[in-house]
Amino acid sequence: MSVTPTRVFVARLAGLLVFDPNGDQVGRVRDVVAALRTDERAPRVLGLVVEVFGRRRIFLPMTRVTSLDSGQVITTGLVNMRRFEQRSTETLVLAELLDRTVTVTETGLSAVVFDVAMEQSRTRDWVLSRVAVQRGSKRFGRKGQTQVLEWSEVTGLTDNQSDQGATHLLAAFEEMRPADLAGVIHELSPKRRGEIAAALDDERLADVLEELPEDDQVEILSNLGSERAADILEEMSPDDAADLIAELPPETAEALLRLMQPDEAEDVRRLLTYEEKTAGGLMTTDPVILPPDSTVAEALARIRNSELTPSLAAMVYVCRPPLETPTGRFLGVGHFQRLLREPPSTLVSGVIDTDLETLRPDAPLDEVTRLVAHYNLVASPVVDESGHLLGVVTVDDVVDHMLPEDWRERPRSPTKVVPDGA
Repeated sequence: MSVTPTRVFVARLAGLLVFDPNGDQVGRVRDVVAALRTDERAPRVLGLVVEVFGRRRIFLPMTRVTSLDSGQVITTGLVNMRRFEQRSTETLVLAELLDRTVTVTETGLSAVVFDVAMEQSRTRDWVLSRVAVQRGSKRFGRKGQTQVLEWSEVTGLTDNQSDQGATHLLAAFEEMRPADLAGVIHELSPKRRGEIAAALDDERLADVLEELPEDDQVEILSNLGSERAADILEEMSPDDAADLIAELPPETAEALLRLMQPDEAEDVRRLLTYEEKTAGGLMTTDPVILPPDSTVAEALARIRNSELTPSLAAMVYVCRPPLETPTGRFLGVGHFQRLLREPPSTLVSGVIDTDLETLRPDAPLDEVTRLVAHYNLVASPVVDESGHLLGVVTVDDVVDHMLPEDWRERPRSPTKVVPDGA
């Protein structure tokens, strides 16, 4: 039987799996809730914020936690599935305390919080007992000195700060997938969302933006400088960038398009000409396109790219030059399973599927859905009247547009979890 340690650093809890006594997964830890005090007494830890299936965040009281050991959290099995709503008297330790600038009372020097420890008191209650801080270094490229201090040895933990930063918060969630990080960011205040957006690199922020609701996307992009906003749009897939730009005021959208690289902006402008729920409005303009004299080895090398989504890596699209959409004449698709069965030196033109039904850009969503479902496709080519490949509709975009607009925020109750009062 594992014994819960008496002291735990909160950043190490981020992302830990939560299980019930039977070993069934409940969710993942996303934060720790504490009640801060205005005096120097150690704040009481109230519980954990746990993300359950469907990105729903619930509150798990510490009285329902039986173990925090061995890289996992064990509960009593009785979990209230109501969505967590933060009260004005509560503080989220990871989201609100990490990266906060404080003052070390003994020296009067400023430092930045990079972790907070909680421990059990003699009464078995959990309290925030220690603050891990880092002081800046005057030497370029060197990390500053770190200290672990008593809660009472620092001040500034309850102050409002205009520019808190997000370096250490993001470090706690470094391994999180973009969709999961988007769920965390969505629950934060607009101020904190802006600080996280400023700290993320362009590629990571673009991936996260694609997973956020439209209101959050517009808010974050609008608060970035125009130059960086254009850089972020370039990092996004063209279809997602077009969807986001369509939500912006026309003058803002045009200004950002002018700042983007011409070829990137051209793809987005083309997508904006199509109705939203048509094949043209759903498609992406950057599938894997190859000329007919490419070999199977070349095709497999292209779809091995880790940046491709599974749906885009499922097929290569063989066309006559030019190979940028809109391409020369579309010849057919090479399914990756067929490619795996062929000798590497075989030409892709000899193994492509030329009978696959294609879509016109004005095809409505229901027609797109029927085609994808009828042929069990993960992607479908979109061609114009002259047979040029314009783009590809992937099954994830079809599902995304079939779901309600607020589907990202709608919970899906997990199995194996017993509600309170049951």
